[in-house]
Amino acid sequence: MSTPQEDAQKLAQNDALNALLSELPTGAANETPEHRLKRLSMRSMRRGIKEMDIILKKYSDDHLNKMSAEDLDHYERLLAENDQDLYQWVSGQVAAPEQFSVLIEEIATYAGAR
Repeated sequence: MSTPQEDAQKLAQNDALNALLSELPTGAANETPEHRLKRLSMRSMRRGIKEMDIILKKYSDDHLNKMSAEDLDHYERLLAENDQDLYQWVSGQVAAPEQFSVLIEEIATYAGAR
């Protein structure tokens, strides 16, 4: 059993640790590269259309860890797009917007859609 003095010391240490932890940056802008890759990989396979789950998960597994931070930003913006639109772009039913055309072409070629 601990003494009241030891208990007080442990509480003071916990308070100090909690104060330090509360000062750490949080949010997507401050996530580790490993966490970002995991998050983008998860977003690639948890889509609204099963076909896009399969296409993007396979692509992300083979490409995300080779991408620069700028390329990851661009891929993340692509993931924010509607699944119906993404599927039409990848399948070639509708032309992709200029900002995504190169990335969509790469994904479509990789998936064998073109």
